[in-house]
Amino acid sequence: MNYKLLVLDIDGTVTNSDKKVLKQTRDAIIQIQENGIRVVIASGRPPRGVFSIAEKLDFGRFGSYILAFNGARIIDFRTGACVYEKKLPAYIPVRLWKDALKKKLGMVTYTDEVIVTGTDTDPYMTQESEICRMPLEYHEDFSEFVDFPVNGCLLTGEGQKLEVLEPFFERKYFHETQIYHSEPCFLEIVPKNVNKAYSLKHLLNILGIKREEMVCCGDSFNDISMIQFAGMGVAMANAQEKLKNVADYVTEQDNNHNGIVEVIERFF
Repeated sequence: MNYKLLVLDIDGTVTNSDKKVLKQTRDAIIQIQENGIRVVIASGRPPRGVFSIAEKLDFGRFGSYILAFNGARIIDFRTGACVYEKKLPAYIPVRLWKDALKKKLGMVTYTDEVIVTGTDTDPYMTQESEICRMPLEYHEDFSEFVDFPVNGCLLTGEGQKLEVLEPFFERKYFHETQIYHSEPCFLEIVPKNVNKAYSLKHLLNILGIKREEMVCCGDSFNDISMIQFAGMGVAMANAQEKLKNVADYVTEQDNNHNGIVEVIERFF
């Protein structure tokens, strides 16, 4: 197959365990863009949290795309234009915030520039702030402050506690949202029917590329939809077992040893 599009998750895929892009990985991704291959970042992060990675991979020069919030927003990185977007119902963030307070979880949402919370700051929010390079702002009047459209929210907490509470949130918000684990301490809430595969369908139409011509790489539960949808679905060696079970190919090298270089050399 003559593959024309490479789609990459960030954390645990493009970046190593220190959240950095290794030089060999960076060079290989830039090289295939120079050879005419399109590259897309598909992440649960907000757009601002993806920008530094996109800049490092020279997306501005090649006109590559970002799928943020697990696909709730698609951005042409070169122009900054939003080419696709879905938003949560306006009442969802405040309802989630109230449930987070009752369940003693952290909860955040996002503006274009900052991460907003109305719950006590926990280490996982701080981690999200550091990963996304966005400041964290606490607003006691969260229900009044969040009067803007929201693409996604994030529940934070100890992994085992989130795993126990996940069925509660899935049952309560089934009709309005999709809920994903991106990491054990993060439970992501996005609009109904939004996932990476759903949004990639829209992007493929824009680019005029067939599903069969796309390679998708990931490591976590929120990557399952795009791994199953892709012409070639790749799980990193460090991926969750559930993802490996649905992948077409599992890398020999993990994210700390340039696993994406292995993918590029094998399929491009």
